[in-house]
Amino acid sequence: MLEPQAAIGRTKDLFQRWSNERDRLDLIDRWYRWHQEPVRIPKQSTMELRKLAELSKVPWLSLVVTTVAQSMYVDGFRSKLDDPGDNEIDPRSPWQIWLGNGFDQRQIAVHRAALAYGYSFVSVMPGVNFLGESEPVMRGISPRKMYAVWDEPASDDWPEIAIKVEKHRDEYLIKLYDDTAVYELVGDVNGAEFAYVGESIHDIGVVPIVRYCNELDLDGRTPGEVEPHIDLARKINKTAYDRLVTQHFSSWKVRTVAGLAEADDEEDKARKKHQLRQDDLLVAEDPDTKFGVLDETPLDGFINAWRSDIEALAAVSQTPTHELTGQLANLSAEALAAARAALTQKVTERQKSFGRSHAQALRLAALLNGDDDYARDVTG
Repeated sequence: MLEPQAAIGRTKDLFQRWSNERDRLDLIDRWYRWHQEPVRIPKQSTMELRKLAELSKVPWLSLVVTTVAQSMYVDGFRSKLDDPGDNEIDPRSPWQIWLGNGFDQRQIAVHRAALAYGYSFVSVMPGVNFLGESEPVMRGISPRKMYAVWDEPASDDWPEIAIKVEKHRDEYLIKLYDDTAVYELVGDVNGAEFAYVGESIHDIGVVPIVRYCNELDLDGRTPGEVEPHIDLARKINKTAYDRLVTQHFSSWKVRTVAGLAEADDEEDKARKKHQLRQDDLLVAEDPDTKFGVLDETPLDGFINAWRSDIEALAAVSQTPTHELTGQLANLSAEALAAARAALTQKVTERQKSFGRSHAQALRLAALLNGDDDYARDVTG
């Protein structure tokens, strides 16, 4: 257990690391949702161009995350301790804890955060349910609010220490987790000074935080489904902006007249403009007058480039193209399965990773529930 000054010292170090990581995750969050930066245009651009730049933004990377997340859902639990011939759920089963904590719904946010940012967390703490009975409390935590440190980040199940940070008005409310207690601290608005508030002993023996990883490699890196594709999403938005500008300013024919005498005054000019209708025939008294047409700029090239960029995003993110474009021709069952083959393989990989983390969280919950049979390998 940490002394107050030691807890403050660890908090200062972890808070700075969290702050640096939060900056990276905030950029990912903007592209994951719908607040990505607009296409870069000159500072002196008109309001029309600025509005077109805003219109060109589409949350493509949110769709990449959603396509995977909607294929992942835990809807059951099996254990060798359960009787396969009995339809009743063992009241000791961790599945009861899962349902009691509402994880039939809360799991979705955990999955989406891990897919978008690369990782997310679930805390498992001793608690009491609404009936006043002892029951572990499981809650998902965004990586934008938590930072954890592992001795071996690629292989260790449990972190060495973790910090959870929440902004409240002009101060930070902080919880520091270690293997024996949760320490509560308050930080100033600049994150420079911290005051110790108190601690809550759990004495579990491990830091009660479970990590969910999108892709965990042997160096401990956990890339998500958004960050690797941000530049490609920028490219798609830029192509969309170019098309909108062309469509707005150059997508119609322009009639031209050469050699026509000017009107005498502004009122006469305005009247002659209003006289010209779509089906009018242009006639000039002067035989040297020439009429012409400036053709509109074709949009086909922009549309083809836009579609090509989307297909590139579909390829590198293993997302079926029709999921991004909404265009699906009449395909046979075999052709549709082939179109989704890459996504299926990707989802299976994520299911293995998240399933392992769910099992770890449930084992810890079983340990807190006093069931050593279900939690036999919780510290393994």
